[in-house]
Amino acid sequence: MKLYAIGDLHLSYEFNRKALQELKPHPDDGLILCGDIGETAEHLELAFSAAKRNFKEVFWCPGNHELYSMQSSRPDLRGESKYEYCVDIARKHGVHTPEDDFVRWEGEGGPAVIAPIFTLYDYSFRPADVSREDALRWAEETDTVATDEFLLHPDPHATRDDWCRALVRKFEDKLARAVAEHPDAKLVIANHWPLREDLVYIPRVPRFSLWCGTKATEDWHTRFPAKVVVSGHLHVPRTDWKKGVRFEECSLGYPKQWGDVHASGKDINDVLREILPGPEAPLGGEAEMRWRRWV
Repeated sequence: MKLYAIGDLHLSYEFNRKALQELKPHPDDGLILCGDIGETAEHLELAFSAAKRNFKEVFWCPGNHELYSMQSSRPDLRGESKYEYCVDIARKHGVHTPEDDFVRWEGEGGPAVIAPIFTLYDYSFRPADVSREDALRWAEETDTVATDEFLLHPDPHATRDDWCRALVRKFEDKLARAVAEHPDAKLVIANHWPLREDLVYIPRVPRFSLWCGTKATEDWHTRFPAKVVVSGHLHVPRTDWKKGVRFEECSLGYPKQWGDVHASGKDINDVLREILPGPEAPLGGEAEMRWRRWV
């Protein structure tokens, strides 16, 4: 029983929807869907049904796209209510969410605790000389503005920063309980946004870092002993090692970002990332970053 992950399926694109249908059966394995499946209930239904059809256990954490409030799909759902709506759809398909009890993994690479979480971002991934008040203006200087500013609402919180802080407190407590309840097992932490700022590498839009996480989670991989940390969001698939912990960015991305991979004869099965058992930690716990266009 192995554990795999993929993020950023972006099923609003027909190319990606067709790719999802090529998923091969893994009847004894697990799969983490690491956010940004799409914007609508239909996208979620498609992803969850395909994942459950092919994998024994499926885990999901939300990305920013799931949280969008759009005129074409339930504009009445904003912030927490949109998130809860997505959770309900996942549960209907038997998919584990951040709102469910974490699952103990006894398969290959275990024991481990699979911990899907949801932290959002607080604009703290910015230079030290840029204040929070000036952060958006700093990004706009390079024509960088996330769609989130128009479609991702924080209701009932006053700001996205406030929602992020509330989520950080919530999942700090939940991770701490998991560590106490499973002292013999390390965690597999799955979050759409990277936990560390130094993992954000987006050279074409560097100031998009504002929407990529929170510094409040910088030490979570050691504070809550992790075996692997899984994320997406950046559309830059890679593997990193920090203090013996493996970090896996496992995005699929938009068609233009992985279309050449598909054109080379590979498909979605070739970009699934093996999370467990995975490789052994390198000597000293650190290693050079590895690009992962495909496995």
